[in-house]
Amino acid sequence: MTTLAGHTDTLTRDALTVLQPGFTGTSAPDWLLRRLGEGLASVALFGRNIASHEQVAALTAQLRAERGDVLVTIDEEGGDVTRLEAGTGSTFPGNHALGAVDDTALTREVAFELGRRLASCGVNLNWAPSADINSNPDNPVIGVRSFGADTALAARHTAAYVEGLQAAGVAACTKHFPGHGDTAVDSHHALPRIDADLQTLHARELEPFRAAIAAGTRAVMTAHILVPALDPQRPATLSRLILTGLLREELGHDGLIVTDGMEMQAITSAYGIERGSVLAVAAGADAICVGGGLADDDTVRRLCDALVSAVRSGDLPEERLAQAAARVRDLAGWTAATMPRSAAYDDGRAVEVGLEAARRALRVTRDASAPGAGRPVTEPPFVAAFTPVANIAVGDETPWGVAAELQRLLPGTRTDSFSGAGAGERALAAAGGERIVAVVRDVHRHAWMSSALDTLLAARPDTVVVEMGVPQAAARGALHIATHGAARVCGVAAAEVIVGG
Repeated sequence: MTTLAGHTDTLTRDALTVLQPGFTGTSAPDWLLRRLGEGLASVALFGRNIASHEQVAALTAQLRAERGDVLVTIDEEGGDVTRLEAGTGSTFPGNHALGAVDDTALTREVAFELGRRLASCGVNLNWAPSADINSNPDNPVIGVRSFGADTALAARHTAAYVEGLQAAGVAACTKHFPGHGDTAVDSHHALPRIDADLQTLHARELEPFRAAIAAGTRAVMTAHILVPALDPQRPATLSRLILTGLLREELGHDGLIVTDGMEMQAITSAYGIERGSVLAVAAGADAICVGGGLADDDTVRRLCDALVSAVRSGDLPEERLAQAAARVRDLAGWTAATMPRSAAYDDGRAVEVGLEAARRALRVTRDASAPGAGRPVTEPPFVAAFTPVANIAVGDETPWGVAAELQRLLPGTRTDSFSGAGAGERALAAAGGERIVAVVRDVHRHAWMSSALDTLLAARPDTVVVEMGVPQAAARGALHIATHGAARVCGVAAAEVIVGG
């Protein structure tokens, strides 16, 4: 018979196993190493933990010296959402650019090269790809993170991405189940609601997840969204109907179920992080993602204590917690057996593949009637970046646009950022006599940005327009370039066209 002390140790170890916490700094703090010895099985990396490829490799080696099969997780979608290259911008275009090309072999290769890069520095679980269909063009959180608005396209590219990433030995975590694309609220701030009927959900939102499961995705991440057609009471992350009934039993996913960040307001404002985590595990989640904003030992202690207390009180069945912990260990075992052991890594092929994809994703439109329509930019221009509020998932620390590449190609190029009412007038004044390159992002979502373009094009019809978000409106300007994303490599591809004509 298990003693009370032994029983408690088992509960604590299982509770620690299901947590995926973050931390601050570029090396592992003592508390994190201690927790790995006590049963913690996963560690999450964010941009704050990354200085260089070599530093991340040293950090993950430090973690594995404490626990050899640790899951090192990251949110590395490529494109706009990058952690490895948060300081410079990604060398890979994101999902929307890949969907615009619509070549599944290319998507598979991009995901494989991204996976090789992750594996080479010791990361073995990636919170990607985003399988969300961008069915609502006003969605403030998905946008270019989606392969597109077409269900079949999103499904085939989700499957290709999963296959490519996992071929490199890195587990895919397909997100955000059951689909975050038809929302008008960012779940970082509040609880979004999708009012689609059951037939629409099955025909649209769920198809990419079916494709991911068929492709063997090792994990699925939940969405903090309320979908009344599936569960009128609880958001997906906390819903047994959605996680166990739909994802496990109906769709047949037998891998890990990971929550989206539990510190997000969609959960904490109504449930709090401790109760929310207990409800998520009870509903069928196996791993609790936390650490984007909370990154200390106190958070780990609080969540571990909440899970153990819930088992003791009967609010969380002990076998459910044990099952969740076992699934985490199973995935850790898969990655330990699958991830390449060689430290040798040549970034050259990854850079080639990323640039090829970004170039192929461009949609270039010239207005033959506009002054300068066929004239390349050969003198240093003025780059006016019309900058919206950053998507929290993207972060405001990652550079975007075309200015850096134009400054390299045309030394002397000047740039400035503008936003809000009067942005167009301020940009005109700042540009002086130089030709203007106007860089926008989701202009259809921002009335002030559309007005700024009106002002520029009326005064300077030879303005070059670069749309780095989801293109919706008709092309405008003497030269209009839609990049389908704001990754650094998308800016490089656009700058080549601007200078080359």
